[in-house]
Amino acid sequence: MTDPAEMTAAELLEGYRAGTLSPVEATEAVLARIGREDPALNAFCLVAGDSAMAAARASADRWRRGATLGALDGVPVSIKDVLLTRGWPTLRGSRSIDPSGPWEEDAPSVARLREQGAVLVGKTTTPEYAWKGVTDSPLTGITRNPWDPARTPGGSSGGAAAAVAAGMAPLALGTDGGGSVRIPAAFTGTFTLKPTYGRVPHYPASPFGTLAHIGPMTRSVGDAALLLDAICGADGRDWSSLPPPTAPFSGGPDGGALRGARIAFSPDLGYASVDPDVAALVAAAAEVFTELGAKVEQADPGFADPVGDFEVLWFAGAAKVVENLPAQARTRLDPGLREICDRGAAYTAGDYLGATARRMDLGRIMGRFHERYDLLLTPTVPIAAFEAGREAPAGAPSRRWTGWTPFTYPFNMTQQPAASLPCGLTSEGLPAGLQVIGARHADALVMAACAAYEQARPWRDARPPSA
Repeated sequence: MTDPAEMTAAELLEGYRAGTLSPVEATEAVLARIGREDPALNAFCLVAGDSAMAAARASADRWRRGATLGALDGVPVSIKDVLLTRGWPTLRGSRSIDPSGPWEEDAPSVARLREQGAVLVGKTTTPEYAWKGVTDSPLTGITRNPWDPARTPGGSSGGAAAAVAAGMAPLALGTDGGGSVRIPAAFTGTFTLKPTYGRVPHYPASPFGTLAHIGPMTRSVGDAALLLDAICGADGRDWSSLPPPTAPFSGGPDGGALRGARIAFSPDLGYASVDPDVAALVAAAAEVFTELGAKVEQADPGFADPVGDFEVLWFAGAAKVVENLPAQARTRLDPGLREICDRGAAYTAGDYLGATARRMDLGRIMGRFHERYDLLLTPTVPIAAFEAGREAPAGAPSRRWTGWTPFTYPFNMTQQPAASLPCGLTSEGLPAGLQVIGARHADALVMAACAAYEQARPWRDARPPSA
């Protein structure tokens, strides 16, 4: 039998329904995989083996009785350590948080997983307060990429992506304020969606405000749809959360979903520099959408790099995170985080409102763009994974992570749905990602496009050497 740690959530559920596999066997396999792989990868900051096995046994009993709680009953899932999880510390990669809690509340997405009967196996690593696009922190150290442990898995949901890629649970919850699910998905050969802002309720509110989204991280589009169905919908604790969608995302791919769709392919958004290997893989992936019946043409949205405005919003949010920390605690922060907090604290209200106004203009540009095009294709990240433990690759023009992520943060500013799907391996054998962006609220179309691509160019067999 296939190792259950290598199965998708959909395959696990099929086994549960058929009686050929139990949640206990699946959870044992995942915990064994964590025990084998995580010492080298450092994707988890908390593994709850005893409670996971208890949950798996309870799920197995429900399956025997035909009394399952929901569509994810018995499926192992990990939680990024910025999302509240009842009974477990949420330390956000920081030594400034007291582990003793109390920890009495679940984030909405976590609560819904419990309601569905999912098996929570542990919490995954994040840079301190999820501030950057790689995953290392003073609290948990360096998280590494299953494709090459000398390299970063990206961030800030790098632990979640590494866990999924290495078979340490098929489902993971991540967060994305400037690319934080898409960057690590591209670096680890996994799939993710940053949904439209508000699609998945977020509580407590992120200090990075309306830049921050919660998204599923998986090995397949179908698994992401299952997870998204479970966690989306309104929650009274998040006043900006959207009502449930009118149809489930897990209805299965529509073979004709892209027939006649108008798709723009922008290799560089008009301003970015892209590694030739990555550029070639992304261009080839864009061609596939023509095969699928879409009308694809090269077109840029027509905006300049908004990195300066994004940094005002992001750095000001970081400053807010630590504003009440005593001086001694601030000395123990990640040095890069301290730097951007100092910059963020120096911005004026006028600086912030100016960046917000230009953000709104960016949203207008993209709104008009999507009157002409249903989807936009770009690289997810212009490079492959680089050396672990660095914020930016050697020789980069900027010390900050925003200098090498030009394709992700603009679409946090506009709150659009944006997915990253694997589109091949570079000459060094490292994954590259294609970003698929839709208009606000067009999550279903983005997912359908990704499912169609996955059917045309399956990536299941491209697995990291350690898995």
